Amino acid sequence: MPDFTPIPIADKQQLLATLCEQLEDAVFILDADLRYLAVNASYEMIIGYSETFILGRPLGIYAAEFLSEEERVVLKDIIQQLDINGFYENDFSMPNRYGQVIECHMTYRKICIEQRVYYACMVRDMSAIVKDRKQVAHLLNYDQITGLPNRKVFLSQTSDLLLDSYQDMVIVRLNIDRYRNLASLLGPDDINTLVKDFVGRVKDLKLDNLHCFSHFGGDDFALLFECNDANLIRHQLDSLMQMCERPFSLRQNTTTDTNIYCHISVGVSYFPENGDDLKTLLAKAEKALHYVKQQGGDDICWYDITINEATDDSLRLEAELRAAFNEGQFIPYYQPKFELKTGIITGFEALVRWQHPTRGLLKPDHFINAIINNRLSFELFSQMAIQIAKQLAIWRQKGFCQHICVNADAAEFSHPDFFDMVSCLLKEYSISSHQFHIEVTESSLIQRHSNIRQKLDLLKELGVFLALDDFGTGYASLSYLQEYPFDFIKIDKSFISNITTDHIQRAIVKAILDLAVALDMQVIAEGIETEEQRDVLLDMGCQQGQGYWFGKPVTADIATEMLVKQYAP
Repeated sequence: MPDFTPIPIADKQQLLATLCEQLEDAVFILDADLRYLAVNASYEMIIGYSETFILGRPLGIYAAEFLSEEERVVLKDIIQQLDINGFYENDFSMPNRYGQVIECHMTYRKICIEQRVYYACMVRDMSAIVKDRKQVAHLLNYDQITGLPNRKVFLSQTSDLLLDSYQDMVIVRLNIDRYRNLASLLGPDDINTLVKDFVGRVKDLKLDNLHCFSHFGGDDFALLFECNDANLIRHQLDSLMQMCERPFSLRQNTTTDTNIYCHISVGVSYFPENGDDLKTLLAKAEKALHYVKQQGGDDICWYDITINEATDDSLRLEAELRAAFNEGQFIPYYQPKFELKTGIITGFEALVRWQHPTRGLLKPDHFINAIINNRLSFELFSQMAIQIAKQLAIWRQKGFCQHICVNADAAEFSHPDFFDMVSCLLKEYSISSHQFHIEVTESSLIQRHSNIRQKLDLLKELGVFLALDDFGTGYASLSYLQEYPFDFIKIDKSFISNITTDHIQRAIVKAILDLAVALDMQVIAEGIETEEQRDVLLDMGCQQGQGYWFGKPVTADIATEMLVKQYAP
């Protein structure tokens, strides 16, 4: 074993001193009166003062009488712990010479040498770690687009307030109406700008008694109020609705150059009237919100027991609708279209009926709004289109060439699978495209979905005939004729009902007929219920029509019998 020579004391002391000086962690030594005796370079950098300035000064640089009450309490605790245990550690926020606040972890040790007391302290700068922790906490607790507290924070604050408050508490849930359509129209950047502008406006209202304004994500927000009387909040919510009457301008954006009206639906519940626990209050506010949205939105609803019943009915109807799709309960009834002069059947309009297992055959009035509200329109169109395609294939085999017309909402054209679905049906069932007609209601075009023109043009390329339904009842009929490639105009029955006696109705119908001739379009008059109405229309030059005088909607079998009879020798 080689000889071992211990390090000389002087060298050891020099090495330890050098090590202490070069440590990344800050180190300082205090005397028994907590005055600085020595500091290393790292401590000088952290605190911003040189060793020559610090030496002899008390811990914290300033004498005790100049310290805040909080700092005195901390200093007293350090002294007590060191006297009792000889050791003390804690996290501190320490201001330096430059006004920065350094997040530190400090460890103090009491050391006695030759009956003299010293205190050695090591300081670790935790600022980066604390900053990361704060960023993570912010990500977990705040929405990144608006900076508002998220759902987690809202629920926590509401729960805490329920435990501590002796006042009324009001929970408000609100959504931005037509948010999905706006997001599709504006794109991700502009919709985020719109949401941030909306939040900014709400903050600018400086709502009284507002305890928390939270963003759950997307168009979903919540507000928490605390006040002596919940009715006081009604005025605050009215100001929210009035705020939305002013358009949001995105003119400085690159993708749009228009004003956006951002209406909202609001549901409200409050403690103690609607419950005394968070789960119940939140559920009732959301039921009230759901009820408003079912009624068309742009309104405020305070929870009431009747909403519970309506919501339950709505949920039950939605479940029944989805079961109906799975079980094929939606079926087409066919209303014939005729040549007014000859009475020959030229085609049929397919009208949806619901063969309900317990309520019998239902017309659209009983379920169409629920279909729209639950975004099931495309599913309904698909089921109808498949059955119509099959029926056309059956008629083709029998030698019948009549067309069938199916109704479609403009929103359905926006579905990404719409065109492919129609195209595949024509190929699968070997249907002549001119036998498959699609009617678009004029009112649905008001929404102006951005890709409707493109989808209609594609359908025209397939050879599908297009009809504008309920012509004359909307706001921009003539512009639609210019903008979209329609083959047929269907005159709404409201212009036919009194055509035999009302000269204004006759003038309107005559104008539509002349316009159709000029545009090379065909016209079909709806709602013909008497022979006199048929005769007046025929004299005016209208060639096709439908209505109860000719025939009511019938099943596929009866429609087939009508065609067989028409072509019988």
